[in-house]
Amino acid sequence: MTVTVKVTRTEHHLRPDPSRLVLRPFIPGVANFGGDPTRLDQIVDRALEVSTEDGLAWLDRLRATYDARFPDIADTWLRHFEIAKQRSSRLGEVSDEPRRLLIGAILTQTYAYEAAALTNPSMVPMGHVENGIQPFVMSARAIGEGHISSIAFMTGSVDASGEVTLDPRHVTVSNGERRAPDYSRTAFAAKLDELGLTTHISGKILSLVPETFTADQLQDALGMALDSDLDKIEVQDSVKRMHWLADSNYELRFDPLLPLSEHVISPGAPVESGGIEDARFVRFTDDDGSITYYATYTAYDGIRILPQLIETRAFENFRMATMTGPAVHHKGMAIFPRKIDGDFVALSRHDHERSFVLRSDNLRSWNNAELVFGPENDWDIVQTGNCGSPIETDDGWLVITHGVGAMRRYVLGAVLLDLAEPTKVLGRLRKPLIEAEGDEGIGYVPDVVYSCGSMLHAGNLIIPFGYSDVGIKIAVTSLDELLSAMD
Repeated sequence: MTVTVKVTRTEHHLRPDPSRLVLRPFIPGVANFGGDPTRLDQIVDRALEVSTEDGLAWLDRLRATYDARFPDIADTWLRHFEIAKQRSSRLGEVSDEPRRLLIGAILTQTYAYEAAALTNPSMVPMGHVENGIQPFVMSARAIGEGHISSIAFMTGSVDASGEVTLDPRHVTVSNGERRAPDYSRTAFAAKLDELGLTTHISGKILSLVPETFTADQLQDALGMALDSDLDKIEVQDSVKRMHWLADSNYELRFDPLLPLSEHVISPGAPVESGGIEDARFVRFTDDDGSITYYATYTAYDGIRILPQLIETRAFENFRMATMTGPAVHHKGMAIFPRKIDGDFVALSRHDHERSFVLRSDNLRSWNNAELVFGPENDWDIVQTGNCGSPIETDDGWLVITHGVGAMRRYVLGAVLLDLAEPTKVLGRLRKPLIEAEGDEGIGYVPDVVYSCGSMLHAGNLIIPFGYSDVGIKIAVTSLDELLSAMD
């Protein structure tokens, strides 16, 4: 007998809000807004011709317009000036701060990062339980102009009865400060090879840097290659490809005094120029008891996708890194919350249609995939995959799944995997857990419900879900009832 699990939707309903803004660099010909590559220099030339008196007057007017909404806007203008300085040789000699502020302001734009949609949430516990209340962080895919996706954050808590509280959100947010990390030559070479970007010239360039190298050391090596007697066209092509990969690995740092809801991760690398999609966060406990939050996400540049890994301790500083290996070429990867038999373990819809377990001794390299489950019901006959990281219970690993059936209708289901051997399926729902109801089926992508991560607290399963690429709702169900409905 097929059992229907009781699911209660909370009163929370998060919709896209075009009043929520972030300041982003506007670098014509370099950023994802198009334009002739020479436009940046042309704009800079005009800015340099502005008199000091007129420039100060412009800054006063800009501050009067934007200071109330963006209290630290001057710091942002200076940061965007430095970004532009890396792209235009005309800025190398600009030293006076008012001129730098003016140019930075010209090369800044306000961006309504969630004007189009707010969807595909992921929820993880944050901090300790006090008086039966568990705080959490919830991420979401925020979609703005040009269908460009960013990662937005919200905070809240859930009590022992399953009642969910969301904290107020702030209208303005920060993109943080981006920095280049240290690189591994071995990993860098492996990713170039995997992407089909390895050449004899890239090999020569990498031979000029140590095993662990900095962005400056890579830049010096690239410069040496450009100044060499090697074929200029081939060198320029290799340099462009290596820049592309290096820029895909970076760090973000946010002001620790800002609430987490004021943190937004916007596309910050060429590979992300088409958006950052579907982050799946997990609270990972290492063997020594330390806690790290990881997330996988899909970087998209308008042509190809690249699986990326986020690492953070407290959602203040983030490390973005590319992942390598044939098992991470597709969307939907999610990491288990602890190691199993000494290995990192993940789930992935490796072949677009079925779910696989991946194992590795390195979070950034995944080389094998073992089939676990595939379509079995009318509502997942097209494809089935995980909706986030598995949740550990006494009975097994609980995996909230998505299933795609006729009319490309997305619903949520659930599967239970063995704790010791996660390739072994212990149980599975035969009816959808959550499907679109009423106006939840109306939107940019109709008849879709989707989640990127749920949370368990005091026997209650909290499932945030996006609907039809419009907004987010939250559902609560009993873990015991869910498990008893599986066969």
